[in-house]
Amino acid sequence: MLKNTRNRIIRTLLLILGGVFCVFIGLLLFRWTDSIAEDKQRKELSKVLHTIAEEQGPEGVLALSGLHVADILSGEDGLILFEENDAIYYSATEKQQMSVYENVNKSVVHITTVGEPAVSAFMDVLPAKGTGSGIILSKDGYILTNAHVVEKSASLQVGLYNNQSYAATLVGMDSEDDLAVIKLVSTKDVVLYPATLGTSEDLQIGQRVIAIGNPFGYDRTMSVGVVSGLNRPVRTSEGKVIMNAIQTDAAIHPGNSGGPLLNTRGEVIGINSAIFTTSGSSQGLNFAIPVDTAIAVIPDLIKQGKISRGWLDLAAVQLTPQLVTYAKLPVEKGVLVSEVTSGGFAEKAGIQGGSRKVQYGSSVINLGGDVITAINGETIEDLNDLYLALLPMRSGEKVSVTINRDGNVKKMEVQLIERTAQHVSALVR
Repeated sequence: MLKNTRNRIIRTLLLILGGVFCVFIGLLLFRWTDSIAEDKQRKELSKVLHTIAEEQGPEGVLALSGLHVADILSGEDGLILFEENDAIYYSATEKQQMSVYENVNKSVVHITTVGEPAVSAFMDVLPAKGTGSGIILSKDGYILTNAHVVEKSASLQVGLYNNQSYAATLVGMDSEDDLAVIKLVSTKDVVLYPATLGTSEDLQIGQRVIAIGNPFGYDRTMSVGVVSGLNRPVRTSEGKVIMNAIQTDAAIHPGNSGGPLLNTRGEVIGINSAIFTTSGSSQGLNFAIPVDTAIAVIPDLIKQGKISRGWLDLAAVQLTPQLVTYAKLPVEKGVLVSEVTSGGFAEKAGIQGGSRKVQYGSSVINLGGDVITAINGETIEDLNDLYLALLPMRSGEKVSVTINRDGNVKKMEVQLIERTAQHVSALVR
C-alpha cells in the first residue's frame, strides 16, 4: 500500500516536471521565433528609416516619432536637438550665438580717446575725439586694442559693461601690426572679465565668426558672418600693411576697431582692424589681425612698450611660374633675393643678390640671385611664409637660412636687423 502511494507521488512529480519542461521549451521556441520576427521587422524598419534619412534628413526620421525638430547642431559635444513647440523657441545656431555673446560681451570695452586740440572754423579750440573697442586681457586691467585707436591720443577713457568709465594709460604699441596694450589706472571695486584667447592657426574659410564692438558708439554690438579669406595682405587707410589678415563678412564699422573676432566657442581668433569701403561703412570686406600675431607681441608690449622684430637685410621677390620659367630657376617655390644691403648681415653671411636688372610688373628687380627655400628648417614657398617665419624673431637674433643657388643647396647663419614698416610694405607691391 505504502509502495503504491510512493509510486503515484513519483509519477505525479514526473508529470509536473515534464509539464514545466514542456512549457519552458515552448517559451524558448516562442521567444526564438518572436526574436526572428522582431529582427526581420527591425531590418525592414532600418531600410525604411535609412531611405527617409537620405531624402529628408534626420529631422524627417525624428518627425516620425512625433518629435518635430527646429534645428540640429552637430558640435564637439555631439548632436544638440531643439524641439518645436507652441512657445517661442530658439534654433541651435541662435542658442550658440546668444551663449557666445552672454559669455564674452563683458570682456569688450569701449575706448574713447582725446587727441591734440584742433582749431575749428570758428577759431574755437576743440579736442579731437575718437572711439574704438578693446579686449580685456587680465583682471588687473590690461586691455588689447588697435594701435590706430590710441596712437594719437592725449588721454584715454574706457567704458565697461557696468556703464562706468575709467581712465587708462598706454602701455605699449606695435604700429606695424596695428596692435596696442593699454591699462586701467585703477581696478579697485571693479570686476573684470578677461576674454579667452584662441588660435588663428586652424581657421577655415566658411567658418562662422562673431564680432563684438562699439560701432558708431553703440556699446557691445554683435554681428555675425563667416571667414571669407585667409592670409590677406591689407593696406589700411593710414598706409600701413597688415600681413596675414583674416577676411570676414561680419559687419565691422567705425568704432569696431580693436574689438574681438570670435569663433563659436567664444574664443578670440582675431582683432578687428580694417574695412574696405567706398562709403565709409562695412561692405562685406572686413579684416582682422590674427590672434596668434597678438599673442606673440603682448608680452613684449607689456614689458618693454614696443616690439623690435627681426628681418633680413635684403630685397625679396615672390616666385611665379612666369618668373621661374623666364629666369630658368632651379626651384618653383621660394623667394628670390633681388639684392642684399651692401656690407649688411645677409651679404656678410654669404647670401647673394642678382645682377641682371629686368622690369617686373611696376618694379625693377635683379635676376641671378639666391632663392630662399627655408628659415630655421621651416619651408618658405612665398613671401607670406617668409613673413610668418620671421614673425617671432627679434632683431639681433640669428636664423638659419637655406638657399638654392643654381641647383646647389646651402645653409647660412644670418643676423637679423630691425624690421620696419617699409619692409612689410615692400611685400605687397
